[in-house]
Amino acid sequence: MIYYWDIIGTFFFCLSGALAGRQKDMDWWGVFVIALVTGTGGGTLRSIMIGDLPPPVFRDPHYVIIAAIATPCAMLIPSWWEKFRREVSVMDAIGLGVFVCLGTHIAMDHGLAWWAAIGMGVVTATFGGVTRDILRAEIPLVFRREIYATAALAGGLLLVGLEWLGMEKHLSILIAAACTAGIRLLAIRYAINHSK
Repeated sequence: MIYYWDIIGTFFFCLSGALAGRQKDMDWWGVFVIALVTGTGGGTLRSIMIGDLPPPVFRDPHYVIIAAIATPCAMLIPSWWEKFRREVSVMDAIGLGVFVCLGTHIAMDHGLAWWAAIGMGVVTATFGGVTRDILRAEIPLVFRREIYATAALAGGLLLVGLEWLGMEKHLSILIAAACTAGIRLLAIRYAINHSK
């Protein structure tokens, strides 16, 4: 179940990265690289920090395949994506929700305390986006006043709380991921951010 959630989250993050690369008029290779680092950057950093080596991206070809699929999805139908300029934000929000749950679970499976596991979940959910924005020469969302890392933190806390109450793993992931994405999208929709 964790593996399939990982595939889903990777696709949404890769697609958000590919769309972000296309918006910067990158070529096919540039869009592919942005897609791959967006989809795998957070998980790679988490794996290094908890000693899960080599990171999954170097053990499983599915991650490269997913990035390769996301690239033409973003490049071949630009007129369709232009009608939905917020798609990058939607894809990113879904990936954020899925990855914070996955990162938290994987960290707990490696013996980390719940609070450290949530921290690893936030790293998993945000670092791919950080790398994407740096490669696009932008200040990463997590370093701005955006409700981004905060949404991931809330999702991680909710996940741990639901499972502490005895909820099944797949259901707790679904609820926590949806709530994380919902918080992020509501913050975008109503321009809610951290005050200075």
